Amino acid sequence: MKELLEQQWLKVLENEFDKDYMKSLSKFLSAEKKNGYTIYPEDANVFNAFRHTPFDKLKVVILGQDPYHGAGQAHGLSFSVQKGVKIPPSLKNIYKELSTDLENFNIPAHGNLTAWADRGVLLLNATLTVRAQNPGSHQSKGWEIFTDTVISELSQQKEGLIFLLWGKYAQNKSLLIDESRHTVFKAAHPSPFSAYRGFFGCRHFSKTNSKLEEQGLLPIDWQISD
Repeated sequence: MKELLEQQWLKVLENEFDKDYMKSLSKFLSAEKKNGYTIYPEDANVFNAFRHTPFDKLKVVILGQDPYHGAGQAHGLSFSVQKGVKIPPSLKNIYKELSTDLENFNIPAHGNLTAWADRGVLLLNATLTVRAQNPGSHQSKGWEIFTDTVISELSQQKEGLIFLLWGKYAQNKSLLIDESRHTVFKAAHPSPFSAYRGFFGCRHFSKTNSKLEEQGLLPIDWQISD
């Protein structure tokens, strides 16, 4: 799998691929395919978040939990779907918050967030694959160990990152982050079940940009063109 990882990230994470948990995960994924299950995203997109957001370009991390499990949705970026696919409810709420938080933000007609990734926003799911139509099916198989290592390495090797943690699952990852070196913003999950309990009105996008500017960095352009 490591041949699919972006080169800067490979230098940081290469040792993980020799560990027992990753070997076990690789065997599990091979068995899933051998047994005829469809896996999302397709192999070429599993490490898309790393490909589009190299280690040295990264400024913001948005943590998700599981890839989407429907056909044509997942493509390796948390909360993002491929163009031509219906925008999921959580992403609709993210766009809604953006439209009230940022002046002149226009809600896009699609849900592909690749532009954010290319601008320095790591869109990282805790689990990087899923069996079609079976949410959570690849949890506790090893991916969480890998992505926890990603967060820990970011915390240790970089300075001034901004982590957006939405919902209890993502917020639990704050234990991996040195908050004396990085900024952590927490809010409810943007899901329709919880968005009204603190996601709407959190203003994480403007707060992120203010923090970046305080550090002398360019703010994120959150606008996505159609």
